[in-house]
Amino acid sequence: MEQDRKILARITEMVEHEHRLRADLASGRIDGVTERQRLSEVEQELDRCWDLLRQRRAKAEFGENPDEAEVRPPSQVEGYLE
Repeated sequence: MEQDRKILARITEMVEHEHRLRADLASGRIDGVTERQRLSEVEQELDRCWDLLRQRRAKAEFGENPDEAEVRPPSQVEGYLE
């Protein structure tokens, strides 16, 4: 459970970062290219965190050890959408 809370806290941090990036673009502090690059990085990390959390919850639901869940590479996690 503690690990799940840590993952959720990280997700919250990244969502806040995403909002700051959008605000920085709107205020002119960063340009569109920079915003898209950074957003892409944040979105990949968010996807990996959500994937890890889903893995942990599934393992717990089926009586397995959630601590055996592993962070998967972006190429694997991002490939789920294709």
